[in-house]
Amino acid sequence: MRRVVALCPALCPVLCLVLCVALLAALATPARAETVVYEVIEEELVAPGESTGARFVPAGTAHVPAGIAAFGPFRVLDGKRAALVDVTDERSPAALSAMLAAFPGIARLEMIECPGTDDDRANLTVGRMIRARGIATHVPDGGSVRSGAVELFLAGRTHTAAPGAEFAVHSWLDDDGREPGDFAPDAPENRAYLDYYREMGMTEAEARAFYAMTNSVPHHDARWLDAAQMSQWVRLN
Repeated sequence: MRRVVALCPALCPVLCLVLCVALLAALATPARAETVVYEVIEEELVAPGESTGARFVPAGTAHVPAGIAAFGPFRVLDGKRAALVDVTDERSPAALSAMLAAFPGIARLEMIECPGTDDDRANLTVGRMIRARGIATHVPDGGSVRSGAVELFLAGRTHTAAPGAEFAVHSWLDDDGREPGDFAPDAPENRAYLDYYREMGMTEAEARAFYAMTNSVPHHDARWLDAAQMSQWVRLN
């Protein structure tokens, strides 16, 4: 038998109100206790002078001059001065050669915004060209010399740096992801840099000490030096 419940019309509004209150109460009560966890994410901002882990440290704030002529990463400032303002690569030896042919009186290279190199072999060739021509290297106030560009700074017949200059060094990385420590100390891969430093005027002991310093941080990091700190490793004229 199906039971039929008849409601008194007078009681319907009251009953509806009671049911609504009960329904709202049920909805307001959570079925189970839940814990809400708020995760605070701290974003660390990299200040100027800190490593970012990039292959080339991001561009600095130095003013890059337009110059009177451009040859790859080089800018001719006048008949006696040129500036390095970009990354060197496999085309840089030819660019330097063309610049010196067009402006044979250049005797000083201003190293203004020098992130490094995309080709170590070509970069060392550029350094040897600078030394062979007897060109002086100078880092002006606010100038930044980083990574492979440090080898070019060493190439100067004389090398000077203003108090506000900065340098950054780190170990190199080959195409197979290997760093200097993955080879024997006198393996050809390491000897290439030691021999270069010797050509730039260092003694064997100085070359080894400087090379060890540059390799004291891995490729993904960087060690920053100001002019005074660099002078502890390289004689500044």
